[in-house]
Amino acid sequence: MPNILYIDDEISALKVISAIFKKEGYSVFTATTAEEGIEILKNTSIDCILLDYRLPGMNGIDLLRWLKISELSIPTIMLTAYGTIEKAVEAMKLGAHHYLIKPIDTELLINITKEAIEKSKGIQRLEKIETHFPEIIGKSKVMQEVFYIMQMVAESNANVLITGESGTGKELVARAIHKKSLRKTKPFVIVDCTTIPENLLESELFGHEKGSFTGAIDRKTGLIELAHEGTVFLDEIGELPMFLQKKLLRFLQEKEIQRVGSVQRTKVDVRVISATNRDLEKAVQEGLFREDLYWRLNVVRINLPPLRERKEDIPLLISYFLNKFSKENNKPIPQLEPEMMDVLINYDWPGNIRELANVIERAVVLSPSGLISMKYLPKKIQEKTGWSVTKENTLNLLEVEKSLILRALNSTGWNQTKTAEILGISRKQLRTKMKNHGLLSQTEDD
Repeated sequence: MPNILYIDDEISALKVISAIFKKEGYSVFTATTAEEGIEILKNTSIDCILLDYRLPGMNGIDLLRWLKISELSIPTIMLTAYGTIEKAVEAMKLGAHHYLIKPIDTELLINITKEAIEKSKGIQRLEKIETHFPEIIGKSKVMQEVFYIMQMVAESNANVLITGESGTGKELVARAIHKKSLRKTKPFVIVDCTTIPENLLESELFGHEKGSFTGAIDRKTGLIELAHEGTVFLDEIGELPMFLQKKLLRFLQEKEIQRVGSVQRTKVDVRVISATNRDLEKAVQEGLFREDLYWRLNVVRINLPPLRERKEDIPLLISYFLNKFSKENNKPIPQLEPEMMDVLINYDWPGNIRELANVIERAVVLSPSGLISMKYLPKKIQEKTGWSVTKENTLNLLEVEKSLILRALNSTGWNQTKTAEILGISRKQLRTKMKNHGLLSQTEDD
C-alpha cells in the first residue's frame, strides 16, 4: 500500500489524520519536526508527504527546499492554519503539489493525496519511456502521451503522420522515431514540400531519366529511392500538389516508383513519416487533398501540442537552451532573474519551441554578465505577460497580483475552487479578481 509521511507538531492532528488514512488502507509514518521527517525519508520509500507549514526548527518551506536540493520527487501537500497568497506561491514554486488551509476537509485531502500519488506513479512509469527519446524534452502529461505513441510505433513499419503548429518539433520527432526503428542504420531523407519548386518536385521525389525534359542532362535518383530501406520524411505534406498526390498514393500502395521519362518501375522499401501544420481533414473536405492518400499516410497519428498547452515543460526547455547556446557562444551558463521564469511561463509562445529557442539565444548573446535580466527579453513578451517595467524600475501591483493568480490557476488546471484554497481567499473573491484581470471567459462572465 502507499506510504504516507505526515509531519505536524500538533499531536492531536497527527492522530486524527493518521487514523483516517490508515482506515483508507495507507501506511502512515509520522513526525513532529522536519528533522525527524528527513530521517524517515532517508530510510523509507515514501509516496506522498503531508506537511505542516509551521514547525519547530525547520519549517515546511525549509523542508520543501531540502527535497528540491536532494532531488526527491515526492508529491507534497502543504497544510497550514495561516494561509496567505505569498506562502502559497512560494510553496508551489518549490514544487508543492497542493496547498490546503486548516481546518482540513478530510475527504478533499484524501482525494488530493490519491491523485498526487497516481500522478507521481504515472510520471515515473512514463519517464522510462521518455528516456528512450533524449532528443525531445518534456515531462508534461501531453508529452508523456506523445512519448508513449512514439515508443509503440518506433519499431513498426507503419506510416506515421505528425501534426501540430509550426515550431512544435515535428522533424525532431520524426528523427527520433527513425533512430529507434529497425531502419536506424539506413538513410533518413527529408523532403520539404514547400521549398522545392512545383515543376521540379516530381523529379526530386521520384527521379528522372536523361533527356526526359529540358535540362535533364543526366539520370537522377529521386529522394524516395535514396531512402531505400530507411525512412523518408515528407515535411509539410499538406502542400503537395494534387497531380503528385496520385503518384505518391500509387507508390504507397505498390512500393514502386517510376522515374520521370521512364517506363520501368523500381521496387523501393521505405518507411514514410509525414508532417503538416494544416488541417488535412478539412483539406480533404474542400477537395484539396486526396482522402485515399490521407488514410494511407495517417496509419498512426502523433499530434504535437503547442507550447502554451505544456507550460510545465518550459523551465526544462529554458535550461536546455541556456546550456546549448552558452556552449555555442563560448559563454558561461547564465542564470535568469527570479521574475523572468514567471514571465516566460505566462507568455503564450505563438511561435512555440522555435520562438522560445530564439528568445533564449538572443538573451544569452546580449547579456554581458552571468545574469539575464528582463531588459533582454523582447518588449512584446513583457507587455503581453503584464510584467512591463517602468522607467523607475518598479512593478505595477495589479500586474503582480495577476501573475500570482495565473500561476495558481495553472498549477490547478484552472480549477477555481482549488485555486481559491491555494491563495487563501474565497471562490467569490477569486472570481471578482479574475474578472478584473480579464481571466474569465465571456460565458463564465455572463
